[in-house]
Order: sequence, then structure tokens, then C-alpha cells
Amino acid sequence: MDRDSSDEDDDRQTLIHQNDTKHLPHHLPTGTTPTFSPRSTFHIDDIESQIRRRFKLNFNKRYLVAVLLPLLIIVIYFSTDIRSLFSSNISSLRFDSVTDRMEESELRALYLLNQQHSSLLSLWNRKSVNNNISSVQFDDIKDALLKQISLNKNIQQVLLSPHRTGNLSAELGNGSASDTSFGGYGFDRCRKVDQRISERKTIEWKPQSNKFLFAICVSGQMSNHLICLEKHIFFAALLNRILVIPSSKFDYQYSRVLDIEHINSCLGREVVISFEKFVETKKNHPHIDKFICYFSSPQLCYVDDEHVKKLKGLGLSMGKLEAPWKEDVAKPNKKTVQDVEAKFKSDVDVIAIGDVFYADLESEWVMQPGGPIAHKCRTLIEPSNLILLTAERFIQTFLGKNYIALHFRRHGFMKFCNAKKPSCFYPIPQAADCITRVVERANTPVIYLSTDAAEIETGLLQSLIVLDGKTVPLVKRPPRDSAEKWDALLYRHSLEEDPQVEAMLDKTICAMASVFIGASGSTFTEEILRLRKDWGNASLCDEYLCQGEEPNFIAGDE
Repeated sequence: MDRDSSDEDDDRQTLIHQNDTKHLPHHLPTGTTPTFSPRSTFHIDDIESQIRRRFKLNFNKRYLVAVLLPLLIIVIYFSTDIRSLFSSNISSLRFDSVTDRMEESELRALYLLNQQHSSLLSLWNRKSVNNNISSVQFDDIKDALLKQISLNKNIQQVLLSPHRTGNLSAELGNGSASDTSFGGYGFDRCRKVDQRISERKTIEWKPQSNKFLFAICVSGQMSNHLICLEKHIFFAALLNRILVIPSSKFDYQYSRVLDIEHINSCLGREVVISFEKFVETKKNHPHIDKFICYFSSPQLCYVDDEHVKKLKGLGLSMGKLEAPWKEDVAKPNKKTVQDVEAKFKSDVDVIAIGDVFYADLESEWVMQPGGPIAHKCRTLIEPSNLILLTAERFIQTFLGKNYIALHFRRHGFMKFCNAKKPSCFYPIPQAADCITRVVERANTPVIYLSTDAAEIETGLLQSLIVLDGKTVPLVKRPPRDSAEKWDALLYRHSLEEDPQVEAMLDKTICAMASVFIGASGSTFTEEILRLRKDWGNASLCDEYLCQGEEPNFIAGDE
């Protein structure tokens, strides 16, 4: 009976231990023998009551949490935009990732641009020129290369700009080739040509006081006569003679466009005299002792009977016209200084050699900057001081320092040009394209127009010269206006409305331009080019209109 009772107690104890292990938060440590009080029969009831109290407490907490949690979520929802909170975190993560990739791409682009920049600068610094490339073509290549270097730099600056502060436009500059931030690689595409005046080959002009060369120029217009006069100066220097300027009754009135005394002052001695002074020297009995004609055909001295009569009408007596060699105006031969000295030296006081406009005598020597004569001026034959000052006043009034001058010859020029191969007479749209390219290269805001073209032609030309969406204005000398003062000097000296004065004024304005575009085959253009060269104004961009191109349309012959 006792044993049964003991076994029952053991089984109950085992049951309680298992239940405590499963349901109670804390159980007895393993290996510990439990002890019981005398009231062990009631211990199970106490444990059960504890379990019920704890379950009730846990149940109340869970219920409270279940009630409060939705309320808390509602409060947070209305006080904070949960979606934006989470989405902003996600977006920020994504943005940081995109930003990192963009920065990495920018750095990679900068690296590649820097490599390109180094290569371009290496090409820029090359001094050698391929023998098959002219200096002008080489300058064109360098100009294009400079633009790429400048563009490369600007792209680098744009990529770097988000990491900088301050005025971006100030940092980037205007992107021009002359930008001082370009690191000293400025390149003036239309810079002045170095004429190397100090290397000129010259001769001294020291004439004998009683020996004269009578200048005769009869072919063409004023420009032809001026070229003829320049060649007479060379002949006079070679033959040690004073040059006699022809009378205005026989030739142009040179004193209205040239300063004759300027030539004498440049040499420091009397080397040129007027016809009137020559007559005085000969005591009113002027005489040409000997005609030694440079050209033998189509007529002796290239002087026709009408001009011979004009010479005699001046009171000049003359000997027979003779030629020391056979020389044709249509096919002149190259002659040397020795040839001239051998054939034209004479002991007589006054000689004449006729018109020498077409003479081909030491052309490289004659055409060098400043001419072949040793002197202390820029050039011997240049516009008078009144014309020079008037040109400067016109430029200050209408043009400014930076302008292109265009000699656009049209009247009677088509037939002349079409007889040449290739022709030099261009359709106006083609001419406008050529002019626009020069404007772009020279970066000039205005064009001075010297032309004999009709208004309808110049109007069309003006409408077609457009660069970057803007029309480049063509400026011509306006008609005389009493309100205008730039030409007051000519007016006060009664030189206004003289065609030769106006022509020389046009030449002077063109000769002072930054860049000049001339008409191929025109002596008017050639005189401008001579002045530009002698004055040191010749530019690398100077050229004939559409130089190197043929007209895209040519009319047939008559």
C-alpha cells in the first residue's frame, strides 16, 4: 500500500516536471533533486494558478499591442509620407549609383581628350612642310588644327565646369583661337607677311645732272601708266639719268595723284623733274636727242602716230625712232641689266625708250617690296598726302581697323577674262561663296567694295554674303555730301570728282585693309598689291577672287 503510494508520488512528480519543462518559462536545472514541503499535495494547484495568471497577463499585453499598433501606424501615416520616405531612400541609392557612373565617364572622357590634346599639340609644333604642300596650304592645315585644339580644350572645360564655382562663361572664354587662356598657341591666320625689307637687292640712283630720260607711257589706263612709270625709274637708275615726268597735255596729270617731290626726298637728291622744269632747263628748246625703242613691234617704241604728233605739239623736237633689237609687245623676252646697259647707254643728253609697260626686265628685282632702288622711304611711288589723309578719314568714319577690301571688276571684264584659260569672270553666287570663305577666315565685320559693277549686281552680291546668319555689309564710297567731312581735304583743294583722284583713293583704302581680294588680270589690283607689299600691309589671306577655282559657267564666244 505504501509502495503504491510512493510510486504514485513518483509518477506525479515526473508528470509535473514534464509539464513545467514544456509550459513554464523557467525550469529547474538538470541534475538537481527537488525537495517538497509537507503541503506537496497542493503544490500542483499553485502552479496551475500561476500559469493561468501569466497566460492572462500575456494575453492582455498581446491584446493591447494589437489595439495600439494600428493606431500608431495611422498617426505615423498622417504625419509622415511613408512612401516618399522609402522611395527617397531607394532613389538616393540609385542616384548615387548613376552619379558615380557619370563621374567615372567624365573622368574617362577627360583622359581621352587630354590624350587627343597632346597629339594635336604635337602636330601643331611640327615645323617641317611636305614638299608637295604649299605654305598657304600648310597654314590652312594649321588653322584647322588650331580650331580642333581649341574645341578640345573647350570640351574639357565644359566637363570640368560642374566641379567649379564662379562664372562659367568667364572660365570658358569665347573659344576663339586668340583666347589668352589657350596657353600661348594663338594663331593669326591672316597675319602680315614678313617682307624682309633688309634683304632687298637694290642699286643706287645717282644721275648725272645734265642727262635725262623722257618717260613715255601710252597704253591702258592710269594703273598701266603707273606701272610703266615704275619701270622707267629702274631704267633711269641703270642709265644714270634724271627721269622727266611727261606733260599733262600728253599724259595724265600725275601731280594730282602723286607727290613727285616725295621721290626726290626719299633719295636725298633730284632724280625726277616735271616736264615744265625740263623745258626751263633746256631754255624752252626741249629736244629728244635719241629714240632708242625698247619695243620694235607692233610699232616702234609702241607709240602710234597720234602720240608722236602730241609730243611735237608740246614743242619737242626729236630724232628718228630706232630699235636696238627685235622685241614684240605680245611676246616680250626676259632681259637683264647687262642687256639694257649694252643697248641703251648713250652719251647724248636726252633719250626716250618709249612705252615699257610690257617690258620683262629683272621682274623679281623690280617687283620686290620697296622696289629695286635704294631709298629711305617705304616706297617711291605712292598716293599724295592729301589722298592718304582722306583715305584714313574714310576708314575711321566707315570701316575701322579690321576690314576686307574687295576689287570687284565687272564692266567689260567678261570678254577679257573668257579669253584667258581659265577664265577669271565668276557668276555672282560663286563669287559670293568665295568672298564669304575669306570673311570667315579673316574674321572681319565689314567689306570695302571698289567696283564698276551695276547696282543690280552689287545688290545681289550683298544679299548672298552671309556668315553665321548675318549679312556682311558691303561699303562703297558715298557720293559727295556737304554734311560729310571725311573728304573735305579733297574738296578744299579742288580735287573732288576727279576720276583719277577717286581711283587713287580707292586704291589707297584697299591698300590699307586687313585683307585684300583682287581681280585677276587687273592692273588696278596689281597696283594695290604693290602698295600693300611696300607698306607692309600684305596679308597671308590676300588673294584673287575665287583663286584656284574655275567659273562654274562660261558663256560662248561671239
